[in-house]
Amino acid sequence: MKKRPSTITDIAKALNIAASTVSRALHDSPSISKGTKQAVMKMAKQMDYQPNMLAVSLLSKRTKTIGVIVPEITSYFFSTVISGVQDMVNEAGYKLVICQSNESFEEEQKLMETLALNRVDGFLISPASKTMKFAHLERLRASGIPIVVFDRDCPGFDADRVLVDDFDGAFQAVEYLIKTGCRRIAHIAGPKNLTTCQHRMEGYTKALQQHHIPMEDSLIEWVDGFTSEDGEEATRKLLDQSPLPDAIFAINDAVAIGAMAIIRERGLRMPEDISVVGFDDEPYSKYFHPSLTSVWQPVYELGMLSSRILMNHLAADQEIDQYRYELLKPELIVRNSSRPL
Repeated sequence: MKKRPSTITDIAKALNIAASTVSRALHDSPSISKGTKQAVMKMAKQMDYQPNMLAVSLLSKRTKTIGVIVPEITSYFFSTVISGVQDMVNEAGYKLVICQSNESFEEEQKLMETLALNRVDGFLISPASKTMKFAHLERLRASGIPIVVFDRDCPGFDADRVLVDDFDGAFQAVEYLIKTGCRRIAHIAGPKNLTTCQHRMEGYTKALQQHHIPMEDSLIEWVDGFTSEDGEEATRKLLDQSPLPDAIFAINDAVAIGAMAIIRERGLRMPEDISVVGFDDEPYSKYFHPSLTSVWQPVYELGMLSSRILMNHLAADQEIDQYRYELLKPELIVRNSSRPL
């Protein structure tokens, strides 16, 4: 059986003194005698007592800092979100501590615990792709630290959420491809556990169903990441089949760019032979040849709104027990990698 961590109450019982006396002794209160402090410290060492630093930190005043946890910082998407957050919190005199989880659940946990120990006043988080349990978020919220989730949802974790309507964005993209005459529309899908990827898959599926086009498993390639290399590998598999797909809807622009490279490598033309559509509308997308059709997301507004909701929590006199669910609308930006209507 796992040993239960020692508490202040355990030390108090062992010394036959009040728990409040133990607490003051551990905090070196001048109201506690030197002998009592020494006895408490000795017993704490014997019991391997580890203070609850999170609880301690919450007793102090606010630090006017906000922790921002993102999967990675270098992409246009998350750097733009952070710009929106920065512009909002600066007005209130808050500073940001920005960390990247590198899509690691373990790293995400460590970062949040470290920031909590450093007494950030609240969190904005876009969960890592490997995060499928949210007990670490529950613990922090239970301790009184407000948390706003953005971009990627946390199913089952009640919190303020600011998301983009990925279903609608995918539906727009695939319906457009159908209206241009495409019928064998492939989808390079992202990690299955991420809600953003799930919703884009649902939008893809719904568009096909609504236009009475049967789904084909052979036209769906799941990838574990969001890089051009992921797009290249998936596209090779798609182009090895016969008949070829006449369109590829990629989970994001980087994957779409990888797909375009392999399409050119195979001697195929875009959009004459295959149309390609991405998601995110990264700034570089319009400079490729052909320029990439993509789904634009209001990422700056995503950051602004997420931070505004968090600031409302921090400004409230008491805990707000109603959570907001905000769904921002994307827009399809048509360029030359897809057939015109």
